[in-house]
Amino acid sequence: MNRRIILTASLFGCIAVIFGAFGAHTLKNSLSADAMAIWTKGIEYQFYHTFALLFLSTFARFRTKLVDFSFYCFSFGTLLFSGSLYLLATRDILHLSFVNIIGPVTPLGGLLLVAGWILLFLAALKNR
Repeated sequence: MNRRIILTASLFGCIAVIFGAFGAHTLKNSLSADAMAIWTKGIEYQFYHTFALLFLSTFARFRTKLVDFSFYCFSFGTLLFSGSLYLLATRDILHLSFVNIIGPVTPLGGLLLVAGWILLFLAALKNR
């Protein structure tokens, strides 16, 4: 198991639980239904890719470039995808004017997540 991957997954999982609780107990009264749905989608994808990272750590014993690149794609993709959704969901209550221009960051994060899955697939094909 790769310590770096497990540490990253643990951090992402912890943040997802905290953000989920924060959304359910604090933000639900401050956000519109649409904004809350965006917040929830960010948490869902963060959890999905936390589990993907944990699974990826089982491949770490092979230490291939595919595993390394998949780790980076999952990590940066999660930060960009979920992070931008958190900002977009809370833009009205935080009054952050720059948030309106980060819309293109979300699909870029999504592309990185897709690339991470493709690289994981290729790593599994390569190692028997």
